Amino acid sequence: MTIVSEIKERGLDAVREWAVELDGAEPARAEPSGEVPREALLALADRVRRWHEAQRPADISLEVEPGVRLERRWVPLDTVGIYVPRNLISTLVMCAVPAQAAGVRRIVVCTPPEGAGLVAAAAELLGLDEVWALGGPQAIGWLAYVERVDKIVGPGNQYVNDAKLEVSRDVPIDLPGGPSEVVVLGNGDARVIELELAAQREHGHDAVCTSVDTLEEAEAIAPEHLVLLGDAEAYADRVCNAGSVFVGPWSPVAAGDYATGGNHVLPTNGWARSVGGLGLETFLKPVTIQRLTEDGLARIRPTIEALAAAEGMPAHAEAARR
Repeated sequence: MTIVSEIKERGLDAVREWAVELDGAEPARAEPSGEVPREALLALADRVRRWHEAQRPADISLEVEPGVRLERRWVPLDTVGIYVPRNLISTLVMCAVPAQAAGVRRIVVCTPPEGAGLVAAAAELLGLDEVWALGGPQAIGWLAYVERVDKIVGPGNQYVNDAKLEVSRDVPIDLPGGPSEVVVLGNGDARVIELELAAQREHGHDAVCTSVDTLEEAEAIAPEHLVLLGDAEAYADRVCNAGSVFVGPWSPVAAGDYATGGNHVLPTNGWARSVGGLGLETFLKPVTIQRLTEDGLARIRPTIEALAAAEGMPAHAEAARR
């Protein structure tokens, strides 16, 4: 039985037991402590907020036939759980600020006890007051099966990501993110290339750091971060498979990690072939509204009746006869 499945079965008691065994302490609210670089954090938060607010999708309305109107409107999720790896206050910004911009009512943050005070202090600056000193798979299980949040977001190590994938049967997640990846494409200053590779290695020994010679090679990897050097602009508009693309020698990945406002919670392990990184839409859901008049229903009734007959659903046809 996994940690997550045990929490699903036994609830808070299992969370407490695993927290004591793995974290050395029961789950508790984290008290703010430590030195947060206030101006830098708030500058990042402002850029993240402005960039993500610009991403808001438009509500739409269309009369597809006279008397038959469809609407699609975007509404915020009610509760979101955020996992923040140890000390990564920039990741807190990347997850919490878009959630705030989307209008999420309740944001619950989990982070390992070691360093939880720093994350709590950063959260306080952002107007968040629910930070729990609880890490690892037990945090993911707690968010999913005890707090029962609507969605879980945020990166983590292999164990956290495995837990996210496991709970995704019951609670939506953003994406499994990790280990960190960077691919450098194009001929450029050797020092610039080494700086990029060295920066990603700081994420751990399992970080993927490589250079390739062709766009096709980069596309096949579908990396979390793709750095374009040399004739960078020739490639930029052709990239389809990458979490985030950094164009030219003056666009380090670290700028996206800490300062531009672009989100640094990105797909890894080839997931960039089909999904993108965190955005405002991560914290929104579309609701479709359908309105028909009597004349509108009469107009489309033949379509209903024909398809219901083909599929052997007579009650569907009858429901359209009013």
